[in-house]
Amino acid sequence: MTPADRASALRAEIEQHNYRYYVLDAPSISDAEYDRLFRELQQIEAEHPELLTEDSPTQRVGAAPLADFAPVTHALPMLSLNNAFSDGEVEAFDRRVREALDGRQGVEYSAEPKFDGLAVSLLYEEGRLTRGATRGDGFTGEDVTANLRTLRSVPLHLRGAGWPSRLEVRGEVMLWRRDFETLNARQRDRGEREFVNPRNAAAGSLRQLDPRVTAARPLRFIAYGVGAVSRAALPAMHSELLDRLVEWGFATASERRRVSGLGGLLAYYAEIGQMRESLPYDIDGVVYKLDDLAGQERLGFVSRAPRFAIAHKFPAEEAITGLLDISLQVGRTGALTPVARLAPVFVGGVTVTSATLHNEDEIRRKDVRIGDTVVVRRAGDVIPEVVGVLADRRPDGAREFTMPANCPVCGSRVVRNADEAVARCSGGLYCPAQRKQALLHFASRRAMDIEGLGDRLVEQLVDGRIVRTPADLYRLGLVALVQLERLAEKSAGNLLMAIERSKQTTLTRFIYALGIRNVGEATARDLAGHFGSLDRLLAAGDDELRHVPDVGPVVAESIRQFCSEPHNLEVIAQLRAAGVSWAEGEPQARPGGAVAGRTFVLTGTLPTIGRDAAKQLIEAAGGRVSAAVSKKTDYVVAGSDPGSKLDKALALGVPVIDEAQLRELLATGELRR
Repeated sequence: MTPADRASALRAEIEQHNYRYYVLDAPSISDAEYDRLFRELQQIEAEHPELLTEDSPTQRVGAAPLADFAPVTHALPMLSLNNAFSDGEVEAFDRRVREALDGRQGVEYSAEPKFDGLAVSLLYEEGRLTRGATRGDGFTGEDVTANLRTLRSVPLHLRGAGWPSRLEVRGEVMLWRRDFETLNARQRDRGEREFVNPRNAAAGSLRQLDPRVTAARPLRFIAYGVGAVSRAALPAMHSELLDRLVEWGFATASERRRVSGLGGLLAYYAEIGQMRESLPYDIDGVVYKLDDLAGQERLGFVSRAPRFAIAHKFPAEEAITGLLDISLQVGRTGALTPVARLAPVFVGGVTVTSATLHNEDEIRRKDVRIGDTVVVRRAGDVIPEVVGVLADRRPDGAREFTMPANCPVCGSRVVRNADEAVARCSGGLYCPAQRKQALLHFASRRAMDIEGLGDRLVEQLVDGRIVRTPADLYRLGLVALVQLERLAEKSAGNLLMAIERSKQTTLTRFIYALGIRNVGEATARDLAGHFGSLDRLLAAGDDELRHVPDVGPVVAESIRQFCSEPHNLEVIAQLRAAGVSWAEGEPQARPGGAVAGRTFVLTGTLPTIGRDAAKQLIEAAGGRVSAAVSKKTDYVVAGSDPGSKLDKALALGVPVIDEAQLRELLATGELRR
């Protein structure tokens, strides 16, 4: 046998053993025998470098360190799931699904454990792994291909046949409990810091700039679905799709089931709950998905979550500890939140030293006093909270908490409206605590999108009295910035360019960036669509505000208070004078126009605007943007690298337009053929 033939045979045999070990959990040889095969392949490749291939198992040891992680825009957003914490909420979910499917009874669901790891996507083109990315914020993640290639549970080339030419596989990177214990033992032996829990260890391992560090950590990948696909017929059911992924070389949860109706969902939840401690990995609940993929498409999405799936979380973990003190945290809107300072306690996978007490009324209702022994709860990534007091352990010197009359940060008067449970600092944008949070919100990605303006820089700008309001950002110069700690001339220049770019925005983004209390992204979009211009919004009274969809008395009052504050109007005027601008138009899209009531799907990279901005423009004109192409889609807007949505549009005969045609449609209400 020639060296080339032997190398090829060894690669196939080693990958088969990887598949049996990491996917089927049924190894057929000992670790020593596996190591012997691996060393033999390494030797052949060392003696015959021309035989070395990119997808050889020996190349999983890690490449040279990276400078940083490049951003990756997900072709289909990696949305989070809504949560259910009770049987009643699961019952409501099942009812909504059945109603959306015209009252169908006995709906079939795919159920599986909810992994407690790091969500990633793997892109395969013509069967080869070409890119791996983290979930990030759901829309943009980080390119961690070099690190993911080191995981032996990640196929470098798809197995079997019938896979699409372009396939995005989504799943979770995790550490098995036994591997986590081994990793921490190794950290102790080296005198290095131990990891708090498997999830943090997995996330930190995957985001190493040196892939060789990742390769030394026993990470595993478990697939739970797909994202963008092209040119292939997939199964009709999600459970069948997971079976297909196993055939193509991926591990999936062996505990997954196909269940029927509400009874099947709750029985599965109880079954997995009993198995939880014996599972090889950490979970924090179970996930239910409508099994019918066509039905999933029909149900679609709401806000940032799918309607066809839900996470049924296990009860929160609780612990008992001492309450040492109560301090106040001043938020972006001036809300004063009491925070319990606790004796350190391990709960929910982390060491907790503080927990929210929500507001003064909650402190009174629970009768929480400084010096008490309290019960602390934490579930997943939820902020820890004090849920109760062990009154029988109360010491004689326990002290009641009283909300102060003045803000602990700026000394301004603390006020509380009669219809609110929250007390607020009246200092507005003059309060440094509010100022920092207001600037961070103003610069956030979904607001003005000023890249590079993070917590530490904002803190320096505010503490140094360089920036007091958002308008001051547009007066910053290079000389002032380079004098700040850890901000080199290049970084300062990049920040100034980002600030300059942010001047061209949309009315929806600007309204959201102002940080009006109770006005989120959806409400900002509705306000922009209803009024068409900022001046009309600023002049609107309560009656007109309440004509906006989903704007009730509380939201209307928040908007009116904000717009009647002279200081806010002054800041807005300064922002406009600095060159911040947006396109304005007539209120609402004209009924019967080419955009109003129409459904659009965006795919690929548009040449001059991001997909978020395109979505906002369409929605401001009365249209809606869907995540999936169907017969009900009116237009597909395609950019470069469009993926499977374009294929489906062409197959269904849905009109496909580019960015220029979209702009024409928005501007004139017509589309010239």
